[in-house]
Amino acid sequence: MLAKRIIPCLDVQDGMVVKGIHFEGIREVGDPVECAVAYDRQGADEICFLDITATHKGRGTMVDVVRRTAKKVFVPLTVGGGVRTIDDYRQILRAGADKVSVNSAAIRNPELIRRAADKFGSQCVVVAVDAKRRADGGWGVFINGGRIDTGLDALDWVRRCEQLGAGEILLTSMDADGTKQGFDLPLTEQVSKSISIPVIASGGCGKLEDFSAIFEKTGADAALAASLFHYRELTVGQVKEHLRQKGIPVRR
Repeated sequence: MLAKRIIPCLDVQDGMVVKGIHFEGIREVGDPVECAVAYDRQGADEICFLDITATHKGRGTMVDVVRRTAKKVFVPLTVGGGVRTIDDYRQILRAGADKVSVNSAAIRNPELIRRAADKFGSQCVVVAVDAKRRADGGWGVFINGGRIDTGLDALDWVRRCEQLGAGEILLTSMDADGTKQGFDLPLTEQVSKSISIPVIASGGCGKLEDFSAIFEKTGADAALAASLFHYRELTVGQVKEHLRQKGIPVRR
């Protein structure tokens, strides 16, 4: 089994890290560069920045955040939020990011995935998928912070993303997001079984056992969390030690 990755996620709004529940109730948490440095020291495998402002002004702020962070941390940086064009990819990668995450724009223009993969390599292309359970038991795909139902089936969409050249799926369960009741195991398992590229599980983690469960019960390659790390309920090091004790391979 390949080593599993632990990824703190920093939602950035107007240059500050924020956090909400079910994509709502936003409040400030701290400075993104300081947070990233702290997570790097804790042993994070990667750090994910999501620009939830997603405006032109927000893009400039985020590029500056990435540039300052890349000078101080040495783990891969993934940046997403408001990415719409190849030029957005170029700006973010030049600032020091290793990967760029795209969500809404990929649904509106799937060829963006192919173009980005062709130009920068699949390893740089992460497609973020916000999924919510439907009444029929399947999962739909939402955009615009969960406000718009695209009508797409989540499993069909991740398969298409892989075909277009995506290198990784960042899968967020909207049902679990911010609840601290545990990752969405059925959703993550079904998505992992549907594709061969790595899947990052996101949304709902609240305790150590949630991390071991996502790796023991699904094919997830990485686990992403925000609140639990931001509010210092757990450190990345504590999570990794727990996983080691469970016999789950992790890095350093």
